[in-house]
Amino acid sequence: MTRPRADSLSRVARDIVACERCPRLRIWCRHVAKVKVRRYQDQRYWGRPVPGFGDPKARLLIVGLAPAAHGGNRTGRVFTGDRSGDFLFAALHRAGLASQPSSVSRDDGLHLTDCYVAAAARCAPPANRPRPAEMARCREYLEREWSLLEGVRAVLMLGKLAQDGLLAMLRETGRVPRRKGFAFGHGLVHDLGGGLKLFGCYHPSQQNTFTGKLKPADLDAVLGAVNRHLGRPPARRS
Repeated sequence: MTRPRADSLSRVARDIVACERCPRLRIWCRHVAKVKVRRYQDQRYWGRPVPGFGDPKARLLIVGLAPAAHGGNRTGRVFTGDRSGDFLFAALHRAGLASQPSSVSRDDGLHLTDCYVAAAARCAPPANRPRPAEMARCREYLEREWSLLEGVRAVLMLGKLAQDGLLAMLRETGRVPRRKGFAFGHGLVHDLGGGLKLFGCYHPSQQNTFTGKLKPADLDAVLGAVNRHLGRPPARRS
């Protein structure tokens, strides 16, 4: 009898990259990768599902909604190569969680400390809106990452849809009661017990950052609360 191989983050990443569960999303990602936009015409797009990345011993898990069409779908790494990522990684660097304040490619030298970044959906969706069934098909990957990141004590939710995706996974696996509600709000914290807390934050999209709905100081404040919860040093002064 062949014994099943133990799971690993690298195996999850390979399974994500090879995933073909959502035809609409796969068609869209390949289309974007072929057509491109003018400023990236000379670049080869990733065009496949995008795995999470970061410190395998992370105590902080950051969950976004999905890769950007010309960000993660181009670079192959979530939050890499777009304005949302610029905003996020600059804040992570100030908080002592990232080795550099920006990220433009998978091999640009960025390293995360005590932090792992993933998404609720792994393919760039049309109009940045994955369908509920597509989110459900992707849930297994987040659950596997969650199980492998055994040290997680804080989860930073970037937007309500990301929070909904994570909570759906936690409910399905019995980690939180199915009927318990968790409101989303910037700076709102939910204590799940056992030292685990969920931290809400507006998504660092241009829609939020360009309008001032989410300012650098706002994200710094949330990450400061995360660092205090984890007993980490305070953020660097910008």
